[in-house]
Amino acid sequence: MEWNVISQLLDPKLAIVLAVCWVLGFILKQTPKVPNWSIVYIVTVFAIVFAVWIMGISALSFLQGFLCGAVSVYGYQMVKQAKEGAEKNAN
Repeated sequence: MEWNVISQLLDPKLAIVLAVCWVLGFILKQTPKVPNWSIVYIVTVFAIVFAVWIMGISALSFLQGFLCGAVSVYGYQMVKQAKEGAEKNAN
């Protein structure tokens, strides 16, 4: 899936939610007491709550929050895997 398709799915006013989720995920990843498997759940719940706070309670806001959480985790993993692949190819 291309980024322009994803950008059409997400409400532009939720760009801040996406950015905050990305930072939150990064911070949680650096925290030793937070298991890696729980990060995706924490980020997704945070994104849904934040989206509902911005957009109000509706099915669309829940969906938009879920998408923001998913895209932030996906984006982080994509960057991480690209770095690891580049390092592996350099050696």
